[in-house]
Amino acid sequence: MSSNAAVKNEPQPIVACTISRDVQNFDLLIEDMEAALGETWGDLSFDDALPFLQQPDSRTLEFFAIAMDHEDEANLDQIKSIISAAKAKKIKVILITEDVSPSALHQLLREGGDEFVPYPLPEDELANAIERVLTPIEEVPVSPDHQNQLKATGDREGVLIAVHGMAGGTGATTLAVNLAWELANIEKDDGPRVCLLDLDFQFGSTATALDLPRRETVLEMLSDTEAMDNESFMQALLSYEQKLSVLTSPTDMIPLDLVSPEDISRVLETARTNFDYVVIDMPSTMVEWSQTVLEAAHVYFATLELDMRSAQNTLRLKRALQSEDLPFDKLRFVLNRAPGFTDLNGKSRVKRLAESLGISIEVLLPDGGKVVGQNSDHGVPMAEGIPKNPMRKEIVKLAASVHAVNQEAEARG
Repeated sequence: MSSNAAVKNEPQPIVACTISRDVQNFDLLIEDMEAALGETWGDLSFDDALPFLQQPDSRTLEFFAIAMDHEDEANLDQIKSIISAAKAKKIKVILITEDVSPSALHQLLREGGDEFVPYPLPEDELANAIERVLTPIEEVPVSPDHQNQLKATGDREGVLIAVHGMAGGTGATTLAVNLAWELANIEKDDGPRVCLLDLDFQFGSTATALDLPRRETVLEMLSDTEAMDNESFMQALLSYEQKLSVLTSPTDMIPLDLVSPEDISRVLETARTNFDYVVIDMPSTMVEWSQTVLEAAHVYFATLELDMRSAQNTLRLKRALQSEDLPFDKLRFVLNRAPGFTDLNGKSRVKRLAESLGISIEVLLPDGGKVVGQNSDHGVPMAEGIPKNPMRKEIVKLAASVHAVNQEAEARG
C-alpha cells in the first residue's frame, strides 16, 4: 500500500504511517505493514510528514515507521524534526534502516526514536517492534536493597581496570565481578568506593552474576551522555549489598557501535570522579570505542586459556593493536584454568604459549571447577558462595596487589 495518508479516506482510522523518500524502495516494509495493520496505515514522504501532523487525521496515529538508507543521511535534520514533532504528539517512532551509519542512528535514537529494525526486515521483526512500542513499559521496581544510596562526590581520581576475554568462556566476567567485589571489601572500615561497568551491551551478564535487575534507565543514559551529570550517572547505578555499585548492560541488546567513543569517555570520566576503583567488563568484540577504554585504563587485564582459540585471538589482537600503534604492552594477561603447581607438563605448555605469542602471562588463575559457574548462576560473588575456592583465593591476592600498588602511588603523591 502506498497511497498518501493525507488524502486517503478510509472507513477505519489511520493508526500508522510509513515515512520515506520512496516507500517502493522498501517493498518488504509494505508487505509487513499490510500483514500487521491491514488497511489502517498510510504512506508519507519526508516533506509531507510535518504538514500531516497538523491535520485532524493525525490524531489517531499510534506510530511512524521511518524508512531510510545511507542517501537519506543528507536529510538527517529533517528526519530529526519529524521525530521531534511525533514525540511532541506522543506518537511512537520505529526506524527502519539500511546501510545507515552508527552516528546517524545514534542521533535519531537520541532525538526520540523508540525502536530500530534493520532492512531487509528479519521475519516477524516489524510486528515484534510494533508490539514493543505500543506496549506500555512497566519497569520492574528496584528493591531498596538494590537502590544505589551512594551520593556523587565528583572529587575522586579513580583507577580504571578493564577486563577483556580473548575468547568466550575464559572467565572475563567472573574475574571482573569478583575483582570488583574483593576491592570493595579490601578494607574492613572505610573501604574504597568501587564501581563495576558492564560495557558488553549485547551479552553482558554482570546483572546475572549479582542477581540485579536490568533497567531502561541505562540505555536512556547511554543515548544522551551529553546531558549526563554526576547525579544522573549515580541514579543509573544499582547496588550490591550497598558495597558495590553496578552499571548493568541495558535491558535489550543494542549495537555496540551505537555508543560513540565520546559517550564512553564521558561515562569513564564520570565514574572515575565518583569512585576509587572502576572495573570494566568489556565485550570480546573490538569496536571503535575499545581504543578509548584501552588508552584510559590504568590496568587492562586480558583473560585467556591454554587453547588454540585464545592463542590465535591474542595473536590477532596483538597484530591489530600494533598496526595502529596502540598500546598492546598495556595488556596484562591472565591465564584461567591454569595448570597446578605439580603439573610440570602444563607449566611447560604455559611457557611455550607465552614465548610463541611474545607475551608475559602475569596472573595464573587455577581451575575452580563447575562450582564457579554454578555460583554465578546463584547471583552471588565467590566470596559469599564459595569462599574457599582456589580461584577465589587468587582473585583476593590480585585485588590486594592492585590495592597495594594504588596506595603506594597515592603515598608518592
